Amino acid sequence: MTDKPQGGKPGDDSAAEEAVIKAAEEAAAAGGAGEGSEELATAKRELAERTADLQRLQAEYQNYRKRVERDRLTVREIAVSNILESLIPVLDDIGRAREHGEVTGGFKSVAESLEMVVAKLGLQQFGKEGEPFDPTQHEALMHSYSSDVTEDTCVQILQPGYRIGERIIRPAMVAVAEPQPGTQTTPGPDAEAEAGEDKPDGGSDS
Repeated sequence: MTDKPQGGKPGDDSAAEEAVIKAAEEAAAAGGAGEGSEELATAKRELAERTADLQRLQAEYQNYRKRVERDRLTVREIAVSNILESLIPVLDDIGRAREHGEVTGGFKSVAESLEMVVAKLGLQQFGKEGEPFDPTQHEALMHSYSSDVTEDTCVQILQPGYRIGERIIRPAMVAVAEPQPGTQTTPGPDAEAEAGEDKPDGGSDS
């Protein structure tokens, strides 16, 4: 009876394949060491070139994805901004109706729902009485002087302003009061007299 080779199963040629590959490698190493070195150098160079190409393609693809995402967000912001801007006159009407006590019943629910939706989309109302006048956010429609203010101040909001993020959609229309001329001068005689009373005496009785 013939013994079967150890370490293998019937039909398993992996050991034979490994032996053939090993023999081929030894023959190539023995027969053409110089030629093999050149081929190896060429292969390494081509590998480096292909790797650089792949890295460049990956970088270009990442930049493309970022640009597409940025453009998509920009288009969405423009579309939302256009819709919200077209709704501002409606919000103005709601505000005027609220000032006259006409926002009641079902109309009140509709008005509040609309205001809630536009707020979620990023529309913010601004402009309050008493805040300093800022020409980048306010548009002065009326002007006056007042002794009650120490700087240019919004004393009346004629129409609220709206912004989306940092972008002003519409400035607030306001009435502005400036300090009354002559009210910011040096202290009067009464103030000077009071200050003199607080000073210590210049000398002592002796």
